[in-house]
Amino acid sequence: MMFNRHAVWSIYKFEIARFGRTILTSLLTPVITTSLYFIVFGSAIGSRMTEVGGVPYGAFIVPGLIMLSMFTESISNASFGIYMPKWAGTIYELLSAPVSPFETVVAYVGAAATKSLLLGLVIFATAHLFVDVQVAHPLLMLGFMVLIAATFCLFGFIIGIWAKSFEQLQVVPLLIVMPMTFLGGAFYSIDMLPAAWRTVALFNPIVYLISGFRWTFFGKGDVAIGISLAATCGFLAICLVIISWMFKTGYRLKN
Repeated sequence: MMFNRHAVWSIYKFEIARFGRTILTSLLTPVITTSLYFIVFGSAIGSRMTEVGGVPYGAFIVPGLIMLSMFTESISNASFGIYMPKWAGTIYELLSAPVSPFETVVAYVGAAATKSLLLGLVIFATAHLFVDVQVAHPLLMLGFMVLIAATFCLFGFIIGIWAKSFEQLQVVPLLIVMPMTFLGGAFYSIDMLPAAWRTVALFNPIVYLISGFRWTFFGKGDVAIGISLAATCGFLAICLVIISWMFKTGYRLKN
């Protein structure tokens, strides 16, 4: 079966257009939030803790702030994108159309990842208003951003299929992902923790994602870059398997 690029492009454009209608609030809110993080963490804490591992604290928290925004935005965009057809009942038209599950995922996840990457770049630009951030490996940084955006958009796609209400769409991002991000080294290095808590932190998958992204900035992270990439790719593979199972069985899609 040939790849239905017209269907993919149509869904992609529709999702991007939906983002375009709220682009001001979609980008302005993260910018304000990021600025507040810099004021609170960068100024208040940074005045007491000037460096972390030889990196100025203000610059050190930039990768964590970008990841924090991208995690939540990726999940929100992808989950809402596929949940709305379920809620409106148009999912049955999509399932009966000559569009394969692969093409459906590419369209929705691609649009959500595009929004997430744009947000990440806006946060990165905003950070330069407060601190001087040098990126040691810019191409790897962009590659890692794409990988993270795609992975968490797939995760959000799963949540959108699983959720039965708008309230359930918010459960995982707010009660699971957000706390794990704050505890995953977004604003500190896990090497600063006591040995016992450092061991516990290594069971948090967000640690590996943030550490890998931070490595692309400063050439150093809490764990080796190879392990971070392996953990991210492993999460990506798990999401792909789950989505494949959902479409194969029709889980919460056909009933």
